[in-house]
Amino acid sequence: MSMKNLLLELFVEELPPKALKKLGEAFANVLLEQLRAQGLASAESAVTPFASPRRLAAHVTAVASSAADKAVSQKLMPVSVGLDAAGNATPALLKKLQALGADASAVGGLKRAMDGKAEALFHDSQVKGASLAEGLQKALLESLARLPIPKVMTYQLADGWTDVKFVRPAHGLVALHGSDVIPIQALGLQSGRTTQGHRFEAALATVSFDCADSYAATLARDGAVIAGFDDRRAEIVRQLQQAAQRVGGGARPIDDDALLDEVTALVERPNVLTCEFETEFLEVPQECLILTMKANQKYFPLLAADGKLTHRFLVVSNIRPEDASAVIGGNERVVRPRLADAKFFFDQDRKKTLESRVAGLGRVVYHNKLGTQGERIERVRAIAQLVGSKIGGDQLARDADLAARLAKADLLTDMVGEFPELQGIMGGYYARHDGLGEDVAFAIEDHYRPRFAGDALPRNQVGLVVALADKLETLAGLFAIGQLPTGDKDPFALRRHALGVVRMLMEQDLPLALGELVAAALALFPQAQPVTTEQLTDFIYERLAGSLREQGYSAQEVDAVLALRPQRLGDVAKRLAAVRAFAALPEAPALAAANKRIGNILKKAERADAHVSETLLQEDAEKALYAATRQIASQAGAQFEAGDYTGSLQTLAALRAPVDAFFDGVMVNAEQVDLRLNRLGLLATLHQAMNRVADLSRLAT
Repeated sequence: MSMKNLLLELFVEELPPKALKKLGEAFANVLLEQLRAQGLASAESAVTPFASPRRLAAHVTAVASSAADKAVSQKLMPVSVGLDAAGNATPALLKKLQALGADASAVGGLKRAMDGKAEALFHDSQVKGASLAEGLQKALLESLARLPIPKVMTYQLADGWTDVKFVRPAHGLVALHGSDVIPIQALGLQSGRTTQGHRFEAALATVSFDCADSYAATLARDGAVIAGFDDRRAEIVRQLQQAAQRVGGGARPIDDDALLDEVTALVERPNVLTCEFETEFLEVPQECLILTMKANQKYFPLLAADGKLTHRFLVVSNIRPEDASAVIGGNERVVRPRLADAKFFFDQDRKKTLESRVAGLGRVVYHNKLGTQGERIERVRAIAQLVGSKIGGDQLARDADLAARLAKADLLTDMVGEFPELQGIMGGYYARHDGLGEDVAFAIEDHYRPRFAGDALPRNQVGLVVALADKLETLAGLFAIGQLPTGDKDPFALRRHALGVVRMLMEQDLPLALGELVAAALALFPQAQPVTTEQLTDFIYERLAGSLREQGYSAQEVDAVLALRPQRLGDVAKRLAAVRAFAALPEAPALAAANKRIGNILKKAERADAHVSETLLQEDAEKALYAATRQIASQAGAQFEAGDYTGSLQTLAALRAPVDAFFDGVMVNAEQVDLRLNRLGLLATLHQAMNRVADLSRLAT
C-alpha cells in the first residue's frame, strides 16, 4: 500500500462567479471527507482547494493506493434459531452462511455473545479494503452530488443522446495519484492527465501534468492560469494597491470583499489597469457613481486620501497584452454611458422636491395587508413624534415628524428606481437641495441604519428617532398580521430590525421603556389580528440575549438580567457588570441558592404579601433577618435608585449570614396561620430587595 499525493481536476465551462468560492471549497472538502471515510486518507491528510472560472480541483496529501482490510463481525441470528438441541447448524444458519460466501465448515468458528437478553451467533471475516480507483470514483460522485449548485444546467454529451445535469458543461477530468493516472469516470468523461489553460494566453494548447504535486506550477507556466482562488485574490489585491500607488496622492481602491471575490471568480490571469472618466461626472453623488461602476462593470473606483471619489478607476482584465491601450479605452467607453445615465437621473430628480413626491406614496403598495407607503409613513410619523417628544421635547418631535414624512419620498425618484440600494442616501442629497438643513437630510439618509451587524447608528438625534420609529413600525405591523420569522427564514429581516432597536436603545442610553414603545406601535394596527405587547417584547429580548452572548457574557449572566425584563435597555450593560462582579464574591453561590429556594417557597404559597409584623417575629433568627433586611435593603435600594447596580448587589452580600441562620433555625411553614404568613411576608420582602438588579436565582448552579 503506497502513500502518494492525489490531484483531481474537473475542467468545465465558465462557472457562476458568485458561487465559485463555495463550489471550490465544497468540492475539495467532501472529496477529503469521503476518502477518509473509506480509509484511503487519514486524519493527517490535508486538502488544498483550487477554483478558477473554468475548473474545480483538489490536491490531497497522503492518499493510499488501497485501503487496509477490515475485520468485520456480523450478527447472524439468535443461537436458539441457528443451532438445534444437539448443537448442529439449522437450515436457516446454513442458508445465511451461504449468502455470506461461507459453508458448513464455518459453523465451528462462529462466536457466541449476548445481544440484549438473548445469546446470538456472530461471524467474523476480513473485508478487503477498497482500491483507490473504486474509492475515488465513489468520492468524486458524492462530491459532485453535494456541490452547492445555485442552478443546474442540462446538456447533451457528444453522442447527442445522453443528457447530463450539472452546473456547467464539463469537458475534462484529471485524476493523478503521484504520477499515475487513476481510471475513473464522471459526467461522461474519462480521467487523464491533461487539461486546458487560459483561453487566449496559454503557452500550450494542452497542459499535461507529470504528477499531482506539479499542478499549480504547471498550470501557471503552461496554461497562464493562477489555479488557487486565494492566490489569485491575493495577486489582484497586490496589483490594485500597486496601481493606486502609481496614481499617487494617497489614492486607494474601494474596499469591498464581495466585489473582490466576484472579480477573482471572473479572471484566470488578472491584470489590473488604470482608467479614468471625465471630471464633470464627479458632480453626481459619489455613491451613485461607485454603485454603477461596481454593480454593472465590476470596476474598483479609486478614492482620494480624504475618502472622496476620484475620476480614476481600476479594471481587472483577464488578458495581458503588450499594449493595453485598447483594453483601457474600451472600458472607458463602456463606463461613460453608465455615468451619463446617473447624471441624467440626478439632474431630473432635482427638478421636483421631496415634498411634492409624498402624495405619490399613497399609490405605492407597502404590503397588501398593511396598506400603502403613504399609510405606513403616517404610522412612522406617529411613533417618531412620541419618541421625539420623550427624549428631546417639541422641537425634536417636529424635526423628526418632518424627516419621517419625507423619508420614503426618494422611492419615487429615477435614481432609486434604477439603484434601489441608494434609497435613503439619495433622499439626503435631495433634502439638502430642497434647503431642508443637515439635521433632516442626515435623518432621511440614516433612517435605515443600522442596516447590518456592525453598521453605524444614525448620526444625529433626528435620525435616531426616525430610524427607531421606522423599525418599530415594521416589527409591529408584521407581527400584527402574523408574519413572524420561522426557523432560519426571515424574509422581512425582523431579527435585524429588532437588533437595530436594541442597539439604538442601548448604545444611546435612551430614556425610553421598551414595553411602552411596543404598545404604542401595536396600537397603530387595530385592524390586524390581536398581538400582545409581551409577544413582541419577548422577540426583542431574545435578539438582545443572543447579541449579549455573542459579546462574551455568559448565559447565566444574561438570563439573570433579562429575566426581570428591564424596560430601559441602556441599563442592561451596567446590570450585567454588576452581576459579574457579584458572582465573583464568596457569598454569591449561597445567596443565589437561597434566592432560588425563596422563590420556590413563594411560588407554592397561597398568598405571600411583602409585609412583616414585628410583633409576630418569635425566633431570634427571623428577628435578625428582619433587622438586616431593613437596614441592608434600604442601603441597597438607595444605591439601585442612584444607578449604582454593582454597589447595590455588593451591599446585599451582607445578607448571607442572616439568611443562612434563618433557614437553619426557622420553620417557614408553621402551623399557626398568622405566623406562617408573616414569615412568608419576610421572605417576599427579602426576595424583592434581592432581585431588583437581576434575578439572582439564575446564578444558582
